[in-house]
Amino acid sequence: MLKIAKKITGVALVKADEPPVPVPAPTLAPAPPAPVLPDENPLFVRVENRPDEALNAVIEKVTLGTQVGKKKIYVAVSFLEIKGRLNGQAIAIERPIEIFLPAGQTDEDGQWIVATMRSLSLAARGGYLTRALQDLRQVPWTKGPVRCGEKDWGNGKVVPIQHPSEVAAIAYAIQRILCNRGFLDADGNQVPLEVLARHHARQASDETRSDPEQELVAANPSTPSIEAVLEKPVAAGKNTCPQCGGSNIRRIDGCDTCTECGHSKCA
Repeated sequence: MLKIAKKITGVALVKADEPPVPVPAPTLAPAPPAPVLPDENPLFVRVENRPDEALNAVIEKVTLGTQVGKKKIYVAVSFLEIKGRLNGQAIAIERPIEIFLPAGQTDEDGQWIVATMRSLSLAARGGYLTRALQDLRQVPWTKGPVRCGEKDWGNGKVVPIQHPSEVAAIAYAIQRILCNRGFLDADGNQVPLEVLARHHARQASDETRSDPEQELVAANPSTPSIEAVLEKPVAAGKNTCPQCGGSNIRRIDGCDTCTECGHSKCA
């Protein structure tokens, strides 16, 4: 009995007086190409619920100057690593995920403070916190401007920044936290995804943390630096402040008031 030790790949019939006919090798089907995963921007990945794990957080004391004096409040922002894909490569960034401000620290009703912070947290988990903060910066109230933060015009003049309400001032304070963390630029705009990914990769590898603003300029040379913007002279005009040159002129209590330095024609 003939024992076949190998797998049969073909069969051919030959006569006893004919030379053997070579059996053609089997044709293997080409391997299917590896699936290409679509890009996923981690800035817009939706986080349905607050993670149960411990989160990195920043708690900052913020000073507000109102018509009745100064007050100090505390704002907490939590961050979470969000993964995605860019140009086919896996990346990760750090994104704000939750914002908390204990009630009872401002003149506003506690329920509205809680509601606003919950809405901001939903915006953070939904990927549109940057826009939400920019909208809150425009919220007015009837109790006069609120001072929070300072602006250095680069000519030796440092003036307090005026906001149209406590809510707007708190939104500015949150923007400053995100700016110091490297998530937003100095004007409250979103830092490009590539810069965020590189910045987070360096943090993860325990390398020296770099200045995200300098990376932003390096990634887009046509973007002026914050220093260049501050040093650029502002021409005085009808809608510019004669004291600091700012263009944010608002009519408050019947008087044209600069929200940058607080200068008022009625003062």
